[in-house]
Amino acid sequence: MKLCALVIGHKKSSPGAMNQSARLTEFDFNEELAFKIEQQISKVNIQRVYRRTFSTLPSDINELEADFIISLHCNAFNKTASGTETLYYHRSKNGKLMAEILNNQLVSALNLKNRGIKAKTSEDRGGSLLKNTLAPCVIAEPFFIDNDSDLEIAISKQQQLIRAYVEAIETISTLF
Repeated sequence: MKLCALVIGHKKSSPGAMNQSARLTEFDFNEELAFKIEQQISKVNIQRVYRRTFSTLPSDINELEADFIISLHCNAFNKTASGTETLYYHRSKNGKLMAEILNNQLVSALNLKNRGIKAKTSEDRGGSLLKNTLAPCVIAEPFFIDNDSDLEIAISKQQQLIRAYVEAIETISTLF
């Protein structure tokens, strides 16, 4: 079976974006999500990855010798921005294909605005992870956690969101 490194974006001591109304952080949302994805997947081995430091994350993941990598995140901007996007390294054809598959699943699950797949360079935010992992890697941003409406949709459609990740992971595992 293929191995997917499922990275929980950020860490407990640096939890990423937050929804002020719900007092819910990006890390807490995605840690719970990762457990639920892992419970529902059967055709792919999942290895949850927690960040020790930002600079060591790519090498920590590389040590796993994963076939592909999905990093779980939530977007944040101005409490009104909305939608779904998936990031990939601009020189990675496999990363682009993974981003297309995952983004389509996430958009179908949440029915938020499709912000599309976004190519990133090593200088862009998230670019270091995307560039410096040996296996193809994408960063999922299914919704804006600081937008109360987006968060409400993500919570109310959590089962569809989990299923979207499971379907994407299982599809991606057949490609490489």
